[in-house]
Amino acid sequence: MSGRGGRTTDRSGPVLLGVRHHGPGSARAVRAALEQCTPAAVLIEGPPEADELVPLAAHAEMRPPVALLAHAQDDPGRAAFWPLAEFSPEWVAMRWALEHGVPVRFIDLPAAHSLAGGDDGETADEGTGEQEAGDQETGEQGAGAAEVRIDPIGVLAETAGYDDPERWWEDVVEHRGGGGAGADALAPFAALAEAMAALRETYGDGGHDRDPVREAHMRLRLRAARKEFGDDLAVVCGAWHVPALAQRTTMTADRQLLKGLPKVKAAVTWVPWTHRRLSRRSGYGAGIASPGWYGHLFSAPDRPVERWLTKVAGLLREEDYAVSSAHVIEAVRLAEGLATVRGRPLAGLTELDDAVRAVMGDGTDAPSLLIHDRLVVGEVLGEVPEDAPAVPLQRDIARSQRTLRLKPEALERELELDLRKETDAGRSRLLHRLRLLGIPWGEPTRSRGSTGTFRETWRLRWEPELAVRVAEAGIWGTTVLSAATAKAASEAAGAAHLAEVTALAERCLLAELPDALPVVMQALSDRAALDADVGHLAQALPALVRSVRYGDVRGTDAVALREVATGLAERVFVGLPPACPGLDADGAADMRGHLDATHQAVGLLGQPDTERRPEGNGLRTRWAGVLRAVSERDTVPGLLRGRATRLLLDDGELGDGGAERLMGLALSPGTPPTDAAGWIEGFVGGGDGGMLLVHDERLLALVDGWLTGVPDAAFTDVLPLLRRTFAEYESGVRRTLGELVRRGPATAPRHPAGDAPDAAVPGFGPGLDRDRAAAVLPTLRMLLGIGQHGFGDDPPELSRPADDLTGART
Repeated sequence: MSGRGGRTTDRSGPVLLGVRHHGPGSARAVRAALEQCTPAAVLIEGPPEADELVPLAAHAEMRPPVALLAHAQDDPGRAAFWPLAEFSPEWVAMRWALEHGVPVRFIDLPAAHSLAGGDDGETADEGTGEQEAGDQETGEQGAGAAEVRIDPIGVLAETAGYDDPERWWEDVVEHRGGGGAGADALAPFAALAEAMAALRETYGDGGHDRDPVREAHMRLRLRAARKEFGDDLAVVCGAWHVPALAQRTTMTADRQLLKGLPKVKAAVTWVPWTHRRLSRRSGYGAGIASPGWYGHLFSAPDRPVERWLTKVAGLLREEDYAVSSAHVIEAVRLAEGLATVRGRPLAGLTELDDAVRAVMGDGTDAPSLLIHDRLVVGEVLGEVPEDAPAVPLQRDIARSQRTLRLKPEALERELELDLRKETDAGRSRLLHRLRLLGIPWGEPTRSRGSTGTFRETWRLRWEPELAVRVAEAGIWGTTVLSAATAKAASEAAGAAHLAEVTALAERCLLAELPDALPVVMQALSDRAALDADVGHLAQALPALVRSVRYGDVRGTDAVALREVATGLAERVFVGLPPACPGLDADGAADMRGHLDATHQAVGLLGQPDTERRPEGNGLRTRWAGVLRAVSERDTVPGLLRGRATRLLLDDGELGDGGAERLMGLALSPGTPPTDAAGWIEGFVGGGDGGMLLVHDERLLALVDGWLTGVPDAAFTDVLPLLRRTFAEYESGVRRTLGELVRRGPATAPRHPAGDAPDAAVPGFGPGLDRDRAAAVLPTLRMLLGIGQHGFGDDPPELSRPADDLTGART
């Protein structure tokens, strides 16, 4: 065998099989070459630390895509991946060697050196993770370095007259057969080696400044293998490296290149990978655009176009597209016709996409987008056997996943949890603990169903990078519980703000960390005692109150939390009124958020349950007093006075005419127009403020009367504030308000002739149309499940329409 060109003219040296990483054509060619040569050992580009992990590739539970993960033992965040798919030449070579009992050795630069030198981006995607045959690293590197690097595939494609390197490579390699029986399996490698030699003569290392060091180590490993196994070797590496490995150098020169390299202790293991991650061109991605399509080309025994379009038809039928066998036949004909016209040996994704769009999608791109996500890229997650090396924390996570029947998946899905069920409660604890450890397997989201506190909705997706997060979190403990407890205690000690500690207390309750909660509570008490900023206190209160609420729901003892929350609320009550006067616009906007947050927190903390929480009503009463003080103080910005008035009105704390009195004062001629506009924004701002004006014509009339009296000089200053306020309303509410303003105030009572007018009903304008009110009663009876004549079958009466309608409104 000739090492330079891969020819079979003699048996003088190793066979150098230059490949494109993750190329199905290269993978088929490698398998054919190995069958022809039957080497005594196979050398593969990859970290030598992984030699002991090779036997796991033959494990029954090992299913690609997978990746070799190397990380520094003292700093797990410094990590590198070597991804492998079923169509990767390296994976095919490894599996062939294991099936034939042939030793495998990795020959690339050790991970101990790769992880020690450069930044994280430079070590993010070593070895078989590069995009092209020239081993272009796809880590997050500087733009300047990427600009000077040579793309060997791009250069060869341009030389051949192609403007798309991907299309050239597919036409030359991926879409062509093996050459038939009796063909020389090494001929393609010889041709590619010759092309790469010409490129290396022209461009040198092509801007890949780390390649000389890597190639020096590869040559040293190759020499060692020749001493151990003889010259009957096969080397599978990126085609870009073939000329360098065939080059005659001295061992002394190669060792000199490696002298003085930094080194760290590295650990290597197998981790699952995904097709979606293979398709990404940055970070840890391998940078192939269509892993699902490449997997199809590699696994299809024959007629790849027909088999692909059959998959497409099955997917579209699952999504309720009307696709028949006739559509498949016509799409195959169109794709093959397009390939012939364009001079391609086989229809590629471009032709298939055009055919699907024209035949199955009626000219739209909607099916193409679905096909790209589900088939071209695919949602495939690899599997790794349980006995693969892993940190203890990873093993505990795996045990919890099996116990809770919560399998990691590459496809994003929603998970609804009912916390009253033991299994769902355990799932919730695990997900919350992992989030606290910085392992965001699941993200909580808003539920589309019940909003009760016993339900949770999570959005789950397992990403390969989480394996690095698990390794990093392993420093906190060997189990999820112990690690989350230790990290929570550490974060409590290092928190810079009170709000951070209260948020941490809430997370500890959700994750059910009883040993961490006392530490967090002590930190919370210490910081709350020293923090006098009412804004900080108001920011911290909601999370703390939510912790009390969820603690009650989950059966957690939250007495200490309730005591701290009550004390914090009392301090907010005392400090809030003095903090409001004299604020500018930005300060008033921030304080409005504190008002709303505190109001909601007091509502949760002070639920009217006198047997269990006798202090609840007292808190709400004192808070109402704080709101009255804010609403009636002239030095407080109008935005805050209006908001305090609205909160009092919603809680029923204002008597008859109370809101009208405060609004009248705020909109009096002596009030500056901008301050009055701010009061209106605070009072009726938000999504529900418009309905208040729709149903209370007296308040609307006050606003309308004030607005018509605003001087022309001040109107331009007031208009942006009002537009911001009313823009938050739904279009139907705005339309109704416009109709009410156009109609003007109601002057005549709506009642039957001969009957005395009814007294005005608060919130419904003057008078009441009893006939219209009576029309609502049958629907109300049906909704409430009462008899035809009401409770007790009393005859229907409208003697007290105000009470009836007020109750219905409530």
